[in-house]
Amino acid sequence: MDSLFPDASDLETSESVSASPIAQAPLAARMRPRNISEVVGQKHIIGEGHLLRRAIEADRFSSLIFYGPPGTGKTTLATVIANSTDCRFEMLNGVESNVAEIRDKISQAQKWRQLRDQTTILFIDEIHRFNKAQQDVLLPHVERGTVRFIGATTHNPYFYVNSPLVSRSQIFQLEPIASNELVELMQLALADESRGLGNMQITVDDQALTHIAEKSDGDARRALTALELAALTTPEDDEQHKIHITLQVAEESIQHKAIVYDADGDQHYDTASAFIKSIRGSDPDAALYWLAKMLTAGEDPRFIARRLVISASEDIGLADSNALRVAMDAQQAFEFLGMPEGRIPLAHATVYLATAPKSNSAYAALGEAIEDVKEGHTLAVPAHLRTKSRKQLAAASGTHEDALQYHYSHDYEGNYTPQAYLPQGRCYYTPTENGLEKRIKERLAFWQSQFDSPES
Repeated sequence: MDSLFPDASDLETSESVSASPIAQAPLAARMRPRNISEVVGQKHIIGEGHLLRRAIEADRFSSLIFYGPPGTGKTTLATVIANSTDCRFEMLNGVESNVAEIRDKISQAQKWRQLRDQTTILFIDEIHRFNKAQQDVLLPHVERGTVRFIGATTHNPYFYVNSPLVSRSQIFQLEPIASNELVELMQLALADESRGLGNMQITVDDQALTHIAEKSDGDARRALTALELAALTTPEDDEQHKIHITLQVAEESIQHKAIVYDADGDQHYDTASAFIKSIRGSDPDAALYWLAKMLTAGEDPRFIARRLVISASEDIGLADSNALRVAMDAQQAFEFLGMPEGRIPLAHATVYLATAPKSNSAYAALGEAIEDVKEGHTLAVPAHLRTKSRKQLAAASGTHEDALQYHYSHDYEGNYTPQAYLPQGRCYYTPTENGLEKRIKERLAFWQSQFDSPES
């Protein structure tokens, strides 16, 4: 009867035949930088002389949080730091880990410090996935230096990570990797014989690399994955026995561009901000681009419609009051049509608002009035503007009859008669000369002249 356990010769044969885990890993994992000099991109934080590079090289850091879009090197920087120090490296994932696992890692870190005087780097990927209780478990140990904490998140840590943990960490924001840097990274992978594709006879057209880089939208992992797919699925040329990656092959390997966008995070708010600021800045082309990005990424069109309505009053205001009607009509039209046709009235309103004359005078005036009320300048309603019952009480209390008399504007020529509506002559609204607001300014000036007239 054969043994259930292999003997040494079987193990040796098995190991020689099977590929190592590293060799079987995806290209993006195999090409992960081993030291800081191999890192591509993020020069604003790891370039020569910059803070993070100095901290890594001097091994002088306590707790770090890396924040940025997927594929920008957050995990890479954590492993580079681990390789650059004498520390142990332990890793947890915010999706899979729990409080028990956190406590276990911390307990191990305490033992290693006691027995070998060695510090542990505890890297937590997707730290924003931890709830408050899980994050709180880390606090005392980060504070005492039991572990050197490194967190990675695609969400703004100021909103998704506990404030005490943020205050004890140095935060570094990673940016999408530039297209030319992604091309450089793919060229390194093509040349590297030990970890990359250097052992394969591959030629790649420049246009193919550029296409993959642009479609990857700053994501190094996506670029390397597409390059590997192109290399492994393209047959060798019959004559030269080489794999030739053309633009067509690249297009097939990365067919859909990855739009970096989140429904409730920074990309959501940043893109909406760019959309509104483009409208405010009277740039219809930019406004349409940000609108297109939001719609393509699956943004709720109702959110976009609400932003248009706000902009119509905040940024265009009285310079073109029709803008508010257009925005409201677009919102109603979307509700009636749904998608995909509903995007058309949203584009209609976007272009109208972007090209309309601008004025925030009404919005600014309200802000000043609210500020006066908040600062304690709460004024009593003048006697002549009060209700009839309040006037009767005032008269019974001895208030002079002239002070109680209200002049009904429609009884006078031009439906206007000078009278005070505010106890103090505070001016909040200052009309501009933009669009239709110029006529409002002229009208107010005429009424003011009537108020200042000796006859009034």
